[in-house]
Amino acid sequence: MSQLSPDPAGPLAGIRIIELAGQGALPFGTLKLADMGADIIRIERADAVPPNPVDRGHSSWDRGRRSIAVDLKHPDGLDTVLKLVDEAQVFLESFRPGVAERLGLGPDALAERNPALVYGRLTGWGQTGPLAHVAGHSLNYEALTGVIRAIGPAGGSPVPLLQLLGDFGGGGMQMAFGVTCALIEAQRTGHGQVVDVAMTEGVMSLASVFYGMSKVGFHTEEMGANLFDGGSPYYNVYECADGQWVTLAPIEDKFYNLFLELTGLDTEGLPDRNDRANWPAIKARFSELFATKSRAEWCDLLEGTDACFAPVLTFAEAMAHPQIQALGTFVPDGDESSTELRPLPRLANNPITPRPSPAWPGADADEVLTEAGFGDAQIAELRSSGAIG
Repeated sequence: MSQLSPDPAGPLAGIRIIELAGQGALPFGTLKLADMGADIIRIERADAVPPNPVDRGHSSWDRGRRSIAVDLKHPDGLDTVLKLVDEAQVFLESFRPGVAERLGLGPDALAERNPALVYGRLTGWGQTGPLAHVAGHSLNYEALTGVIRAIGPAGGSPVPLLQLLGDFGGGGMQMAFGVTCALIEAQRTGHGQVVDVAMTEGVMSLASVFYGMSKVGFHTEEMGANLFDGGSPYYNVYECADGQWVTLAPIEDKFYNLFLELTGLDTEGLPDRNDRANWPAIKARFSELFATKSRAEWCDLLEGTDACFAPVLTFAEAMAHPQIQALGTFVPDGDESSTELRPLPRLANNPITPRPSPAWPGADADEVLTEAGFGDAQIAELRSSGAIG
């Protein structure tokens, strides 16, 4: 256990990151960096500033950042961003390949001004290849990689995955991890580098074990026929008498035997589970079993045991579950009016709490520019010329 005094600022305190506003994946990655204490300045489009700015309240998605709205096509707007980059350690963008270069914000141009800068670029398909310049979303990247082709019921359709693998796991988290690694290198050598994240590759990285399994035949191309995709009776989801659902995953023999013991299932004639040919018959028996009780009754019997059991909950139910409550996973948000997920992972020396979010796009322009050395008259001129919102 650490003996250091807690530091609520976070391990990335003192790291300034310039984020060109993007959708989905990049904001999730910068959210993780902001939660760890980085000073993130988001560059919004100049026309993103509302005509009559009103404090929109706390936003969990945008927390921990400051916002400035800039017209990147205005020479003074571009110059403003470049001056901010000069004092930053990280620059992040999620444009299609070549767009940042055309704006004068490509990695080579910024490295000339700030050799220690870590430049992160996030795309869907990658910087090269026949799809590099076309639009796409998380579901498309999850599809091209073969991942959702492996997720779905037998005889059914592949299942969309809530942006979890493409945008968030394969995109934002990969970017946050890459940036952190590159920062360590830059601090050691004094030289930055480009962190190039393609969500397509990120999804494949998350699925790397399954590519290996498929090569040796352990995971087949048939959906709903494998150990982890719903084919196995002992790694599956079952419907209860009340129409609710529960999960069962006693892969190891000792847990499987405990499940059989606790449920009192008549094992006479129950075939060998190690033979895949027997899986449909075993699954049918388990389906009949779980249909005899409600979800609550199964929780009373199995939850808290080593049967590897858990109920299938809604988001609201999950937030209220005793295990989540005991962890203190949700904490008051910036307005103290509701709760939000605490910054994760937990760090022993950094008891971080969620930080404020911008009141509106561009709300922090005066503060950010003043810190960067701009005078009041310069800021007023930038605003009047349309260079900033």
